[in-house]
Amino acid sequence: MRIIAGKYRSRPLRTLRGLDLRPTSDRLRETLFDVLTAGNPEALAETVWLDLYAGTGAVGIEALSRGARSVYFVESSPKAAGLIRENIASLKIETESYEVLQREVNVALRRLDSQAVVCDYCFLDPPYRQHEDYETVLGFLSQSRLLKPGSVVIAEHASKFESPQRAGALERYRKLLQGDAGLSFYGVG
Repeated sequence: MRIIAGKYRSRPLRTLRGLDLRPTSDRLRETLFDVLTAGNPEALAETVWLDLYAGTGAVGIEALSRGARSVYFVESSPKAAGLIRENIASLKIETESYEVLQREVNVALRRLDSQAVVCDYCFLDPPYRQHEDYETVLGFLSQSRLLKPGSVVIAEHASKFESPQRAGALERYRKLLQGDAGLSFYGVG
């Protein structure tokens, strides 16, 4: 696993074997960021990200590599949260550009909402078997102050899973399938 583009391009990222981690593949990450930048490499400059169920931190680190101002990594597993910190340390990423929140997603979202954090992009990738997490997280986000007009929420899921078309104020506007994985893109309706 490696960083696809930007400041940390081609740098490797570690993962852990045996944990319930399913890192977003390099190919799917490349597709995600190609869609978000649409040929404009500066499109992500100074953006704020939430990387929920962050696992290895690959998506958030990729965002930082491409110019994001800050990323909030949310991961409940102590080992995975430690891995995110190790991956960030290996790249010597500035400490003021990220925060690793080692807690359950619903707890972290309430905390971030109470701190008036507002994101440009929110990426969520719960374990595929936890279908109810998609609706729960999307529903919370749609009613929170974490999103603003123009914010984009991206959900990674199994390609056979039908992600919700709507969740409160969020509406799916695009769905991409790649192998056994898919990405659903949501905007504030």
